[in-house]
Amino acid sequence: MCGIAGIFHLETAKPVAEGRIRAMADAQAHRGPDGLGVWTAPGVGLGHRRLSIIDVAGSPQPMHSADAALSIVFNGEIYNYQELRADLIKRGHSFATCGDTEVILNGYREWGAAVLDRLNGMFVIAIHDAAKQQLFLARDRFGVKPLHYVALADGSIAFASELKGLLAHPAVRRDPDIRAVEDYMAFGYVPDDACLLANVRKLPAGHFLRLDRGKPLGSPQMWWDIDFSQRASGSIASLEEELRHLLRQAVSSRMVADVPVGAFLSGGVDSSTVVALMAEISRAPVETCSIGFDVGALDETAYADRIAERFSTHHRKRIVAADDFELIDVLAEAFDEPFADASALPTWRVCQLARENVTVALSGDGADEAFAGYRRHKFQAAEERVRGAVPASLRTGIFGALGRVYPKADWAPRFLRAKSTFQALARDGAEAYARAVGVTLPEQRAQLFTRQFSTALQGHRAEDRYITAMHNAPAREALDRAQYADMKIWLPGDILTKVDRTSMNVSLEAREPLLDHRLVEFAAKLPVSLRMSGGEGKWLLKKSMEGHLPEDILYRPKMGFVTPVSAWFREALAPVAETLSGKSTLLETGWFNADFIAKAARDHKAGIADNGRLLWQLVMLEKSLNRLFA
Repeated sequence: MCGIAGIFHLETAKPVAEGRIRAMADAQAHRGPDGLGVWTAPGVGLGHRRLSIIDVAGSPQPMHSADAALSIVFNGEIYNYQELRADLIKRGHSFATCGDTEVILNGYREWGAAVLDRLNGMFVIAIHDAAKQQLFLARDRFGVKPLHYVALADGSIAFASELKGLLAHPAVRRDPDIRAVEDYMAFGYVPDDACLLANVRKLPAGHFLRLDRGKPLGSPQMWWDIDFSQRASGSIASLEEELRHLLRQAVSSRMVADVPVGAFLSGGVDSSTVVALMAEISRAPVETCSIGFDVGALDETAYADRIAERFSTHHRKRIVAADDFELIDVLAEAFDEPFADASALPTWRVCQLARENVTVALSGDGADEAFAGYRRHKFQAAEERVRGAVPASLRTGIFGALGRVYPKADWAPRFLRAKSTFQALARDGAEAYARAVGVTLPEQRAQLFTRQFSTALQGHRAEDRYITAMHNAPAREALDRAQYADMKIWLPGDILTKVDRTSMNVSLEAREPLLDHRLVEFAAKLPVSLRMSGGEGKWLLKKSMEGHLPEDILYRPKMGFVTPVSAWFREALAPVAETLSGKSTLLETGWFNADFIAKAARDHKAGIADNGRLLWQLVMLEKSLNRLFA
């Protein structure tokens, strides 16, 4: 795993300063503490920070082809590189190294951009072709690895794994994009098609971009998409067996490394599945680790302990205080852009713990998106059945009226919280789902933002990207469309950003076997009834692991990393919340209504309302604004 950076001049082959590339790469030294490589030529410069995983003693980057025509920097891992290497040798290619980087380089020479279809892995790739005066940038299917780029005033394109790499270039302007603020306040993260810095872009997941000297900057081209429109045939038993085979392949391929490998273990279905298969494959005890809280209601370590004992893993755990908010500044630095998924705190802690013993850790991320494991998937499927049975004209009148008069009861048992359900049923399915995945609803944002800010948005609304994705999805049913949008927006913007930044911040490589593209493509073809059955998400995945995992692990309610931000803002962080409506960077922007923020903090501290997530969003935004624009 690594960090990459580079500069390419589009207009003429101007010199590139080696020191500039070095500074951009060094700003990401945490991503690759084992080595630095810098290469420049007329009109191009490439930089690389290396975390040695495969071919530890070899495979330096930037790497060049034998004839020096092609040069590459690469961040990621290619899990099928040995098979590709054997194929390329048969085709006449020779190799000077034993790693996956040279496989990509020779594969690009053999197949061009079509090499991407053959790669099974997580990656960002930059290849310079001296003969064509061209730079080729590509990102993996799901966006596991990040890439930011920006067009500069001197006619060059600068790129880097992280935003801080770009910011090491003095010509990168620090102007805010207020549309990204709207997006962040809606979702709690800046989506992958947006950036808090105007003019900075992120190469979308499953896309590549060609830069040709003498030509204007073009648009990224999609090279992969997930298709939910097909359906698999076969008995449940045969599909179970195929799924188990794909799971074993995905896990075993991600255990290949020349450094110690372990796994995160929460005791949930997904991480337990990964650990069970690792234990089956490994000759030595699997290294596992988990983080617990000193508040029983938030602590899952007892489940992790049971799985560790069942599979005789070498298990380590650490209990952290529920008020473990001392990491706020660490996270603000790690993410660059504001990121308000509070589970980033325990994720950083478990990465820190893992790094004490291993360099690579397998996670269970991706299964909820692929197999419909979120509670919102269950609600969306149920609501769509009602929408299909009741004409839209009746739904709008009946459920709209009920939604207006029914009291909001966040304190009540879940089955009594009908207000949001009535409101959702009155809306189009895509609109309702877009609101369900959000943190702060449009009505609340309308009060939070100043009139001037709302006017400046010129109609931009965060939820519209979800609605567009769902309407354009290659899909058959409502659940297909919801999962497709999650994979395109939520997965790269929240889940994978969280895991990449927290793991890389401590120089740990995280691998996601449940995002093996063959496994996800299989899941997308499953009938909805095999993904969601009887209100049980991830149904076939759980069924396929019966006999491997205890039933109370397989079928217990999903918990995840829960961080008690609401309690924090009623106690230790209450003064921090109060400062937001005083002399703060937030208010200096002119974007936010001070009275609304002050009331939100007061009402939350008094227990009148639960505004913990909103206050956490504002605190993390304040931190990012101070870092990026102060």
